[in-house]
Amino acid sequence: MYRIVLNETSYFGAGCRSIIADEVAKRGFKKAFFVTDKDLIKFGVAAKIEEVLNSAGIPYEIYSDVKANPTIGNVQRGVEAYKASGADFIIALGGGSSIDTAKAVGIIINNPEFADVRSLEGVAPTKHRAVPTFAIPTTAGTAAEVTINYVITDEEAKKKMVCVDPNDIPMCAIIDCELMYSMPKGLTAATGMDALTHAIESYITPGAWTMSDMFESKAIELVAQHLKNAVDNGKDEVARAGMAEAQYIAGMGFSNVGLGIVHSMAHPLGAFYDTPHGVANALLLPYVMEYNADSPARAKYLGIAKAMGINTDGMSVDEGVKAAIDAVRSLSLSVGIPQHLCEIGVKKEDIPALAVAAFNDVCTGGNPRPTSVEDIVKLYETAYE
Repeated sequence: MYRIVLNETSYFGAGCRSIIADEVAKRGFKKAFFVTDKDLIKFGVAAKIEEVLNSAGIPYEIYSDVKANPTIGNVQRGVEAYKASGADFIIALGGGSSIDTAKAVGIIINNPEFADVRSLEGVAPTKHRAVPTFAIPTTAGTAAEVTINYVITDEEAKKKMVCVDPNDIPMCAIIDCELMYSMPKGLTAATGMDALTHAIESYITPGAWTMSDMFESKAIELVAQHLKNAVDNGKDEVARAGMAEAQYIAGMGFSNVGLGIVHSMAHPLGAFYDTPHGVANALLLPYVMEYNADSPARAKYLGIAKAMGINTDGMSVDEGVKAAIDAVRSLSLSVGIPQHLCEIGVKKEDIPALAVAAFNDVCTGGNPRPTSVEDIVKLYETAYE
């Protein structure tokens, strides 16, 4: 038996943010709790949504206490701010950080027994849907607007908590590539490689099936076609729209079939060093692909290579494995992703603790090759320098 959970409504295309006013009116909402981050306010991206709200006479209150790796404190302060605001729905604008914060706030408001936040880790038994949420991504990577997942950092425990809950899925997603034009090159590269990681990991997870394979192979193809152009020319509408679609499609798949140890290993890097999630995933992906090539998913590497634009006619499986890994590494290098953990401030003496945290991560169970703490230690060491 397979299950697929998607959000209720999504809009795509340059300028589609204007539809927010119609959707709010149609649903009878009165006031928005607008979750975003300070940089998006500073660089005028949040103002594009404020313009829509102001023009339609929709009142709102901004909450911008959001970190790149959002914490329990960010969420709890958001819960209190929502209660004080008089809002009846949420607008979340940003990357995974803003949307994840909004998801946690929305869940706790309607499920107050989870106010400690820590109890939301894993598959949380919430009873009620989150506060109705409009999710508007400004990065092309996390697909938080279409997934049942969100990640919150427990700073005290140096741990990223992966929360999985169909009740958190946003009611409406607005994927407007114009809001992604201001993304700097480094963030475009990292979030784009994050989308590729989502697609590849869920393409080879044991839970993959016909529908998820369809999503993920197309997502890989779109990233291969558009990421480099999006990095090189941030206002290339075709490239930005292609990446916006790619990350959303990848999310449709991985939200329903899971991920693997690229994510398990990336999460502790964010918790220990505040490493941007996309950078961590992008750096680790080729190393873990090499490791997972020794698994029942090996034959699917030919499909990855083909989706990456490689002519696989007449290739053996072994040749397909090499071609897929080489293509991913080549794309990563072309967009300036660091290739070694020592380049991003990881301390070698932390590797044993990182490996334990990674092994215990909820994503580990979705890896196509059974693993161990010792295997993960070796992977971190291989990626170190």
